[in-house]
Formats: sequence, structure tokens, C-alpha cells
Amino acid sequence: MLSAFTNCLKIPELRQRIFLTLALLFVARVGAMIPLPGLNPKPLHDFFAAQKGVGGTLVNMYNMFTGGAFLKGAIFGLGIMPYISASIIMQLLGAVVPSLSRLQQEGDIGRQKLSQYTRYMTIAICIVQAVLLVMALTNYPGRLFSGFDVATYGPIVITGHNAFLITSTIFLTAGSVILMWLGEQITQRGIGNGISLLITIGILSGFPAAVSQMVTLFSTPIGSESASISTPQALLMVILLIGVIGAMVAMTQAQRKIPVQYAKRIVGRKVYGGQSSFLPLKVNYSGVMPVIFASAILMFPQQILAYIGAATGINFFIQFASYLSQGSTAYYVLFGTLILGFSYFWVSIMFKPVQIADDLKKNGGYIPGVRPGLPTAKFLDFVMTRLTLAGSIFLTTIALFPDLLYFAYRIPYSVALFFGGTGTLITVGVILDTMRQVETYLIQRHYDGFLKKGRSRSSMRSSDTFDTSELKSLGLLWWTLGIIFSIGIIAWILQNI
Repeated sequence: MLSAFTNCLKIPELRQRIFLTLALLFVARVGAMIPLPGLNPKPLHDFFAAQKGVGGTLVNMYNMFTGGAFLKGAIFGLGIMPYISASIIMQLLGAVVPSLSRLQQEGDIGRQKLSQYTRYMTIAICIVQAVLLVMALTNYPGRLFSGFDVATYGPIVITGHNAFLITSTIFLTAGSVILMWLGEQITQRGIGNGISLLITIGILSGFPAAVSQMVTLFSTPIGSESASISTPQALLMVILLIGVIGAMVAMTQAQRKIPVQYAKRIVGRKVYGGQSSFLPLKVNYSGVMPVIFASAILMFPQQILAYIGAATGINFFIQFASYLSQGSTAYYVLFGTLILGFSYFWVSIMFKPVQIADDLKKNGGYIPGVRPGLPTAKFLDFVMTRLTLAGSIFLTTIALFPDLLYFAYRIPYSVALFFGGTGTLITVGVILDTMRQVETYLIQRHYDGFLKKGRSRSSMRSSDTFDTSELKSLGLLWWTLGIIFSIGIIAWILQNI
């Protein structure tokens, strides 16, 4: 496994892509530390420091996705979520607007136009969110952040309100546009999906503080007023953590193998075909995208309603926003429904059973017991429908597991996020996806990869060797998370010396 990291540096193209990705992610983290001109982040920091362990709020969820930039009042405070919201809206419009549907079928040119429309919509969403956020911070911080008192913590805005509104709107919009550009550059010239990596690095930035809180939780004497965990409970939590991470990796790697048989063809004196193969269908075909989409959809309307309610004081908007807040029954019902819907929506866009059936037919392949052509397409669609249901149920269960720990067992929310949840689910999925892309570069150049051996060595193995790719991927995941945790803890210690 360590040799795979060394092999990454031996390939010039892969080395350049990795360094470029790390550099762009570093730029994203720097932007999350730069505060808006005229804003004092200390009152917000002191307010939420006094409420450690409290979860189930829009602010905590949004702050997690922005990597802490939201509560720091940084120029990247809106994060990448406006771009994700715009992408969702464009994909939904593509299913109902004929002109957009035609663009989706025009290849690269159509996708470029759709990407441009998505960027324009992102800017519009950023402007709306930035204006509402700045107005709420300036005039109604106590309504936006429940329990915040200006007399106790001090004013958040320390400059003229009109000037702050204009400059902050420009900086927040520009910050999201820069993040959008960074994500696109990582996708095109780096390694992995840029947008997902930006979200992941933001989520991981909050893990050192959660580790510190977990250590404090373990060291708290039993019977004190604050929550405490005994040694047996701590061991059970560690075992539970390993089990949850292992389940995520197993479900991400799980697939249904559809047997495929190729007919024999005689060309001259040679016989082609006749071999058996299989068609892999992933159980979690959509990955973490349904969770990201569902979170963005629930955040955006609640954010707008909360801002409007804070600005106008109308109880209807405030109460309606509370119905959609994390911790309410309506939130969990909508969240699970959206994950299920987006799972099938993503599969309907990305999975093409008719095209797969045609390709099999052209190459002389068929599924035993199923006629080639349209019956094969219907069979593949039927199998994928059942697999998607299982995958979406798993995604919903893992995403809501931290809320169960928090509300049922009163484990601090930042600690409960270790045991699943949207953040951990995205982190595991993105790390595995990025790892597979690096694996492709290594295997193509005959190097040992993270999951498999290079082709020059694989031929030396017998065909009945036990495949340990899932165990190796789990080990690599722990290595990666361990390195990130170590760096984060060192950075946290240096900041608090």
C-alpha cells in the first residue's frame, strides 16, 4: 500500500495532477479563513463556542458544508452549495424544457452551453443568498441565530450598513464563483471530482475539533453535569465506528454481476467469441450525489425562509422554516424521500440500458435466459431498479444515523458525525472515487495500485487467488483518514497554543 503512494510520484502526469489538486484545495482553505471586510467574526465564534455539542440546526449543517467559512464570516462563506443548487435546477429543467433536453443530447457542445447556463444561475443564487444573509447579519442577528444577543456578544457588523451590504454581496458572490472555478479546474486538470473534493476538504476541516471534543468527553468524570462516556462505552463506540466505515466501503464497492455469454464466430480459420464474462451493476450506482442534492434542496428553501422571517418578523415564515429544520419529523421524511427520488433520477440520467443492450447485441453478447435487444434492456432496467432501492435505503440510514445517536443517546453532534451522516458518507465516497481514478493511472502503466496489482504482475497470479480489494480499500481509507486527522490535530494544537 505504501508502495502505491510512491508509484504515484513516478508518473509525471499523475504527479502533476495530484500537486495541482492539492494546491487548488489549499487555495480553497485559505479563502475560508479570510473574513469579510467590516465583519467581526469573534461574536459568532464566542456564541457557538458556548453551544458546543448542539446539533440539528441549519447553521451547523451549512457551516459543515462550507468548511467552517460560514461562521467565520469568510469570503467563501456561501461555499459551493449555490453551484450545486443551480446544477440540480438545470437537471430538473432539462427533463421538462424541450430546448434544454435537446442540449443534453447534443454532446460536448450542448453540455458546454448547459454549463454556462448553470454558471449564470449560480451567480443569481449567490446574489440572492448574499443579500439576505448580509441583511440578516446586520439587522436581525438574534433571529437568524437563535439565542444570539448583541448586548452579550457584541455587534457582528462594525462598518456602515449600506457599504457592508454592497461589498459583502460582491465578495460572497465572487467567493462562490471562485470555488466553482476551482472545482471545475480540479475535475478537468486534477484528480477526482472537484466539487465533491471541495465539500470533502471542508468537512474534514472540522474533524480535529470533533476529536478534541471526543477526548474531552472521554475524560469527563462519570456523574458530572456534562455528558461522559465510560471505558466500555468508548470501546463500543470505536467498534461501531469501524463497523459503520466498513459498511460504507462495502456498500460503495458492492455490485451485482450479470453473466454475459458471447456467441462463437468463425472468421477464416479462426474462431472468435465463445467466452463468458459479466456485466457489473453497482448497488449504490448514484454514489453520494443523492445525499448532496437532498441536503442542498433542504438547505436552500429553509435558508430563504429563515432570512425572510428574520427580516419581516412574520411568524409564518419562521414556523415553516422550523418545520424543515434538522430534528423535525418533516425534515427526516423529506430527506429520505429526496434521497430516494434523486437516486432514481441520477440512475435514469447516467444508466442507459438500451444502449448497453445494443452494444451487447452488436458484439455478439447476450445474457443467458434473456433475448437480445429490448428484452435485455428491460431486464437490466428491472435489476437496476431493485438495486437502486437497496442503495437509497442504505444512504438514508447512514445519513440519519448521527441524528439517532444525538437525540436518543445525547452524544454531542460533532462526535456523532463520526458515525455516519452526510459528511462522513460524502467523505468515504469521494475518497474511494478519487482512489479509483488514481488506481486507473497506476494500472495502465503497469504499476501496483491501491486495490490491485499491475498488469505485469497480475499475470503471475493464479486465477483462483482470493480478491482482497475490499479489505485493501478499507485499509487505505483508514490510512488516508489517519493522515488527515494527524495534520488536523497538529494544526488545531498550533492554533490554540
